Amino acid sequence: MNSFSRRAFTLGALASTSAIAACGNGVGSRGPEKIDARVDTTLNYLYTNYPNTRDLAEKSTGMLVMPLVTEGGLIVGGGYGRGALRINNATVDYYSATKGSVGLQIGAQQFAHVLFFMTQNALEGFRRSSGWAAGADIEYVFKDKGENLRAETTTSTAPVVAVIFGQAGALAGVSLEGMKYTRIIP
Repeated sequence: MNSFSRRAFTLGALASTSAIAACGNGVGSRGPEKIDARVDTTLNYLYTNYPNTRDLAEKSTGMLVMPLVTEGGLIVGGGYGRGALRINNATVDYYSATKGSVGLQIGAQQFAHVLFFMTQNALEGFRRSSGWAAGADIEYVFKDKGENLRAETTTSTAPVVAVIFGQAGALAGVSLEGMKYTRIIP
């Protein structure tokens, strides 16, 4: 009887562990609703404050909207955020953005960014990858002293255009270089 009790306890513990693990798979959670609401707010802010980006969105085949990325570092740094991939104004997938770095750095900052995929090949390459890393093929768009985005963004021939905005904090410079995007189930 004693060995039966141990066996029953072990099997019961294993069964409950897998049942509990299944609770974190995103099914039935409100994670997608929260991300979509933040994405909508971010896009409204972007289009209101930088009207040229509306033309960029219309020309793109899809866009990854990251409403909030938080970075921090003291010699070793990192960053994290979550967002949504939208095609034809509809969310098709959710992504996390992670970044790690080593070097002379101190501080923390938050920012939002949108990756506009200007070609179907760029969008398909992003969606097919198991972990897409931002690299040299991205054209960055920054605001100038007049707080407007450069006008030539609407005539860009780059496969991916990154618009970075809403920076707050005390970490010098914002770059997506080395940022890795991975599909998630929120």
